[in-house]
Amino acid sequence: MCGIVGYIGHQDAYPILIKGLKRLEYRGYDSAGVALINDDKSLNVYKAKGKVADLEDYCKDKNVSGSIGIAHTRWATHGEPSSVNAHPHYSESKNLAIIHNGIIENYADLKSNLMERGVNFRSETDTEVLVQLVEYIMVKKDLDLLTAVQVALHQVIGAYAIAIIDKRVPNQIIAARKQSPLVVGIGDQEFFLGSDASPIVEYTDKVVYLEDGNIAVMRLGEELKVVDIYNDEQILSVKTVDIDLGQIEKGGFPHFMLKEIFEQPESLTTCMRGRINAEATEVKLSAVIDYREQLLNAKRFIIVACGTSWHAGLIGKQMIETLCRIPVEVEYASEFRYRNPVVGKGDVVIAVSQSGETADTLAAVELAKKNGAFIYGICNAIGSSIPRATDTGSYIHVGPEIGVASTKAFTGQVTVLTMLALAIAKEKGSLTEEEYLDIVKGLNRIPELMKTVLALNDRIADLSRTFTYARNFLYLGRGFSYPVALEGALKLKEISYIHAEGYPAAEMKHGPIALIDSDMPVVVIATHNAMYEKVLSNIQEIKARSGKVIALVTQGDETISKIADEVLELPNVQECLEPLIATIPLQMLAYHVAVCKGKNVDQPRNLAKSVTVE
Repeated sequence: MCGIVGYIGHQDAYPILIKGLKRLEYRGYDSAGVALINDDKSLNVYKAKGKVADLEDYCKDKNVSGSIGIAHTRWATHGEPSSVNAHPHYSESKNLAIIHNGIIENYADLKSNLMERGVNFRSETDTEVLVQLVEYIMVKKDLDLLTAVQVALHQVIGAYAIAIIDKRVPNQIIAARKQSPLVVGIGDQEFFLGSDASPIVEYTDKVVYLEDGNIAVMRLGEELKVVDIYNDEQILSVKTVDIDLGQIEKGGFPHFMLKEIFEQPESLTTCMRGRINAEATEVKLSAVIDYREQLLNAKRFIIVACGTSWHAGLIGKQMIETLCRIPVEVEYASEFRYRNPVVGKGDVVIAVSQSGETADTLAAVELAKKNGAFIYGICNAIGSSIPRATDTGSYIHVGPEIGVASTKAFTGQVTVLTMLALAIAKEKGSLTEEEYLDIVKGLNRIPELMKTVLALNDRIADLSRTFTYARNFLYLGRGFSYPVALEGALKLKEISYIHAEGYPAAEMKHGPIALIDSDMPVVVIATHNAMYEKVLSNIQEIKARSGKVIALVTQGDETISKIADEVLELPNVQECLEPLIATIPLQMLAYHVAVCKGKNVDQPRNLAKSVTVE
């Protein structure tokens, strides 16, 4: 969850570290800190509870000189958010400082053993245990920092991305990873470190994505060296990253979330580029071409995901079953990995994750792969762990998503799942040519149609003011729109802190109808599809109980507009493509309600963008 940054080179480290923390703040913002080996060779650690801006204020009168440092923005696991529990953490002698993303599962045993040996601790964190362990090993066995880190990591159970500096060796950073992301940027006689590439791309486009078990040794005047915990040197794979800096700036929008909502026409155009031909008559995915037999002969698909990605998976299930006639199951990755699932050869497991680092989804992939399943990854972050662990897959290519509440990544995932279903259906012959062409052309039109939906923004902003009073919301949909209802409710919960639930519309009568009164807003996705009459009946049942209805309808609808309290008209599209259109007004509704309530839209409380811990 946390964000880590490092720098060693010929520039002042502090400005680079602070800028990097701001670009990684979506990963955690309970507290922040920086450790610098100053020009006088002292090691100073500065920490503050709160956001990176609070750390900047704290450091205004501090010595922030030096060209080597590490920094951290925290999402709290062990120990409440505080300046004491913030990273970096000193060793007992204050010769070493460490930053860490992940969880040390056996920290209690390690801490107890160290305390018995006289080591004193300052914080409640699992991270401090690791730096104290490294120093204890260095002193007792008279080892250098790299060797001590290797010995210590042999004793550690858990996930980690760490960086350690030693004031006695002011020309070196040691970094290591296991199940948490870590990227090294290679510049001109300088190195950069980050949880992802966003803090690095301003300075260099050459990066190395560390593999599990890798330890990076960054020394001034030397080439990057990567070894494992047994000190076996690893072959470097230097990648070129292509991130437009404008994609990680707000670009005039008040929040990243609103910017990313408005980016969706462009991001989906990019997602489909090179995959749908210019005439919009064919979908081509290289993964389907290269692994045709495994995909066409699958006895079933199992989609594993978490959160918003799970909702995209529910839409993917309906898409694949409808178009390809292959059975699909959708599993929460966190449950799948722990319940001894029946999965093996002949199954295709589709792992969906924006970050490509989601701990539960990655563990589900490893379990399925071990049991012989074929693994297909759908991710946004290039070079992340899940794409490297899968047999094949597709990137969604929607660009960096900084807002914690996912928007363009969700529609990108749904778009890729739709293209996957179309590509397989074409190969299987499970659609007629006419049906296939109709959906391909419809999908190709989605970005332009999205622009007409985005034009509703001011209207939605106005009506949102009416509903800031609400303590509960109900979202209803049927068929392809049911997962959209779930996603709409999740967005509202995430950023406005209003309790909201998504339900299949027909299930309202099986319990939730008891909640409906004049104070209960109900959002109903009531577009003109095969379920229209049934959803209309549900709306009438809500109105008979004085519920307030916000209805999403197809342009030209004259029936529901006479019943609902608020109506938002959407362009007419094929039923299977409606989620790509209907989700946008729900994203905007959540956004504007949260803004009206004065909430921190991009950094909602208790959440972080990338869930890299269990």
